Amino acid sequence: MGKTKNLVLGLAALMIAGSLTACDDGRSGAEGAAKQLASSLAALDVGSLAVDGKDAAAANEQLKAVFAALDPAKPSVESGPVKLDGDKASVPLNFTWKIGTAEWKYTSQAALKKSGDKWAVQWTTTLLEPDLKDGEVLDKTVNSPSRADILGAGDAKLVSYRPVVHVGIDKTTIGSADPAASAAKLAQLVGVDEAAYVKQVQASGPQAFVSAITLREDGNRTVTDQQIAAIPGARAIHDFLPLAPTRAFARAVLGTAAEASAEQIQKAGGALKVGDTVGTGGLQEQYDAQLRGQDGVSIKTRPQGMTDDQIKAANPDPRRVLFAVNAKPGDPLKTTLDPRLQQLAEDTLAGVGPASAIVALRPSTGAVLAAASGPGSNGYNTAMLGQYAPGSTFKIVDSLALIRNGMTPDSKVECTPTITVDGRTFKNAEGYPVSSLGSVALRDAFAHSCNTAFISSRDKVSQVQLESAATSLGLAVQAPKLGADAFLGSVPGNADGTEHAASMIGQGKVLLSPLAAAIMAASVAHGAPVSPQLVLNPGAVSPSAGATPTASGAPSSSASPAAPVSPAPPASDKPVTPAEAAALSDMMRAVVTSGHAGFLASVPGAPVGAKTGTAEFGNDNPPKTHAWIVAVHGDLAVAVFVEDGGLGATTSGPLLKSFLTAAG
Repeated sequence: MGKTKNLVLGLAALMIAGSLTACDDGRSGAEGAAKQLASSLAALDVGSLAVDGKDAAAANEQLKAVFAALDPAKPSVESGPVKLDGDKASVPLNFTWKIGTAEWKYTSQAALKKSGDKWAVQWTTTLLEPDLKDGEVLDKTVNSPSRADILGAGDAKLVSYRPVVHVGIDKTTIGSADPAASAAKLAQLVGVDEAAYVKQVQASGPQAFVSAITLREDGNRTVTDQQIAAIPGARAIHDFLPLAPTRAFARAVLGTAAEASAEQIQKAGGALKVGDTVGTGGLQEQYDAQLRGQDGVSIKTRPQGMTDDQIKAANPDPRRVLFAVNAKPGDPLKTTLDPRLQQLAEDTLAGVGPASAIVALRPSTGAVLAAASGPGSNGYNTAMLGQYAPGSTFKIVDSLALIRNGMTPDSKVECTPTITVDGRTFKNAEGYPVSSLGSVALRDAFAHSCNTAFISSRDKVSQVQLESAATSLGLAVQAPKLGADAFLGSVPGNADGTEHAASMIGQGKVLLSPLAAAIMAASVAHGAPVSPQLVLNPGAVSPSAGATPTASGAPSSSASPAAPVSPAPPASDKPVTPAEAAALSDMMRAVVTSGHAGFLASVPGAPVGAKTGTAEFGNDNPPKTHAWIVAVHGDLAVAVFVEDGGLGATTSGPLLKSFLTAAG
């Protein structure tokens, strides 16, 4: 009985297997072959495929030759539904190429043939591209648009194409001369590192042009074409590059634009190619896509083996266009920078050794007119990204908090030589006038910057109220219209004892940038919080500007260390009022009329209101100090900062006077 049962089961299994075999029309095998074909084409390697009508190695060689001009791009290839006809099948292949920022899509048809239990692809040229003919390969042409300008106030051209000359050794013209000797002579002529340049020339190929330096063709070039031509193999190639008026002009804010490096090209994932101009740092990098525009690209067929010269000589052109996208010019970036004031600020800082900055704002609009970082900043954007203790300039914030708690500029405060808080002694700046000690008006304590008077008032102002007063003046809040990376300040909401006392004189954990200090002064002049604006047409770019530090580099080593800063809150829900601002303006004017900024009284035009600041930093004894001064002059608010500058009145003050006098 058992044997009979097993025999029955075995016969049933055979019958089922036979039934499945009979129902299998080969579709699964054809679909598998189609997917393998699509995968191999996407990898640009069909060497392992079963190919009918052509040797697999020859098919692979043709594949690579056809698509060589598109390298390093590779297509995405997907197989469509298989249409089966006995031992033959057809399948659509959907190609998608990413060519720079463009996308090229097309569909070819593949034919499959079953031989035994395997499916092979029937190789044809049209499998790769439906309009491709035998003996043709693809040709790619890319047209890059000119980079758009960066504009300033009144659409003045801050960055535009300006004439330059590339100076270097052209090894194709050097003849029998010694390349090393020519390189050494050229390096000496143009003032570059001789050993490094000689090594570079020696390592380059026989067809190379090895650039030594690029000089501006602005009338100030001292190295002449004749001097260059006198050196065997040396050449001066005239060109145009997107440049600011001078090498240093607003460089930390604007950034630079130059030919893309190998590293930038690699990181771009096909969006950049050799010879492209790309932005580095500042607005040039942040708005690179807007300024660069989009390349135009065309894909054509060309007879394989035909040279470029032969194609140019042919009539008609033997190439056929398969795909084309027109170039899209970049959009000029419009900013509020005033070229005259920016240059004036840079000229004013030209002789300052330490890191320094001048920022000028228009209180009525928030427009950033100048944001200059001095030569001591070594390319860092001190003006907008610096994080420093603001010293007594922060007494503008203190005074607003005191006014909100019932005081007026005439209220009495106690100005003593020293004051001790939890064992720590605070004192006034060196040379503080004895005549201003004692019970004095808040206005006088502000005008002479009495530290002890403000610290003695700390019990009348909580740290939370101090933070609120700061945001009321546009500090440590978001700057949605700025359009650039910036640090707008950090004022802790919690501080006790000596830390709260230090906050009252702009030290401790209170930090501002020169831009933030200018915003504070501008808000007083405007009678309402000022939100700064630098970029007028940011397009689709979403800059990260705000109160958090978003620097692309690190502050200088002597900058006050910044505690972690949480994301900036929105604008204050308790903005400074016109009446409060009027009281603060009265006190800032007193700094000029009766305080230690009397030197500003002679500035022509509208009356100047100011506040000086000196902030200690570091561990030296005596400590080094940051020198600050902020001022309002009509519809102009200015902050001047010198990192290791001594006293605000004696160091930053004269710089401010020079700037305001020349600004007019």
